[in-house]
Amino acid sequence: MSELSFMEKLLDGVKVEWHVLGDMTEYSPTRVDAAVLDKASFVGVDNLVAEKGGRVDANYLPNTTRLTAYEPGDILIGNIRPYLKKVWRATNSGGCSGDVLAVRIQENNKPFVDSAFLYYLLSSDDFFSYNMQHAKGAKMPRGDKSAILKYQIPIPCPDNPAKSLEIQSKIVRILDTFTELTAELTAELSLRKKQYNHYRDQLLSFEEVEWKKLGEVAENLDSRRRPITSGLRQRGSIPYYGASGIVDYVKDYIFDGDFLLVSEDGANLLARNTPIAFSISGKTWVNNHAHVLKFDTYAERKYVEYYLNSIDLIPYISGAAQPKLNKKNLESIPIPNPSTEEKKRIVAILDKFDTLTTSISEGLPREIELRQKQYEYYRDLLLSFPKSDASKSEAAA
Repeated sequence: MSELSFMEKLLDGVKVEWHVLGDMTEYSPTRVDAAVLDKASFVGVDNLVAEKGGRVDANYLPNTTRLTAYEPGDILIGNIRPYLKKVWRATNSGGCSGDVLAVRIQENNKPFVDSAFLYYLLSSDDFFSYNMQHAKGAKMPRGDKSAILKYQIPIPCPDNPAKSLEIQSKIVRILDTFTELTAELTAELSLRKKQYNHYRDQLLSFEEVEWKKLGEVAENLDSRRRPITSGLRQRGSIPYYGASGIVDYVKDYIFDGDFLLVSEDGANLLARNTPIAFSISGKTWVNNHAHVLKFDTYAERKYVEYYLNSIDLIPYISGAAQPKLNKKNLESIPIPNPSTEEKKRIVAILDKFDTLTTSISEGLPREIELRQKQYEYYRDLLLSFPKSDASKSEAAA
């Protein structure tokens, strides 16, 4: 079914009017005492999750007396760095900081606008692109509140509120279905990761085993690393690695083969948001923020990778403001050294779990990616209402 026929069938001949956001909504005019808020009801820009991830509980509370109040159904938008795409449709009442915009449907327009429909419009890439085009500031851009209210939104069948809400509800139901499917897969992935961590910890726990220092089982190639400042890098197709993965792509390489990189510095050494040990293969360039280790076999390398990612490294890290795992401390880390066959067995099991939980070509991450693309396709299709020439001209202005 073509996009045109799909929309024609959905609209069933009714007209569509385009209105600027300010015609239908307003920024929340109400206030709330900060004293009545808790971590579940306060929303700052820091606890809105990027890439339309909703919100998480705040890790701090405001020190101001009064804040902007929000209500269920309000659309909260992070107004710092709009490209981060922070947006949440409120499910409870609370208060938000000045860096969060609470967009509320005007009382007299509630018969025409479904809050969930408005959320999908304001979480679209088109809206965030518009917001960035009108943002102010270079280093830390902020959305222009006046320009945001000029963003155009479609209202189908404006002369018949009941029919309009029916059409909006159909769109919301379809998009909700895709959102729920993705959420289910994400929850399943989270469960699989917990299972993976459980089995990994069991497999890497030994009652009686020989122990060796990391410096005894791996060859350190740090002396071959060479950092290049961004301005001097020649663009190419060779991965340029730093402490947490690929930083850039360059024209030349200094390593060719299979190696294990271990973060040397950076906040991630303590936060562990991403693995601090990761394997690389082929032609690569590595800067001085990651240690380079070479092993005799695949099993040896992957075994140490899994082990380092499973243990607490804080005793080996120096510096609080700028954490660092220096070469001496890295090579002093004790590693359990079971037989080669046991290492192969452990690695084979953990590789299967790793594929299921992290591979972007197989397993749940791949399925989530495909569902997300499917959702984006239908979202763009369902929100592609026909525009009059006048509306197109206003949108381009």
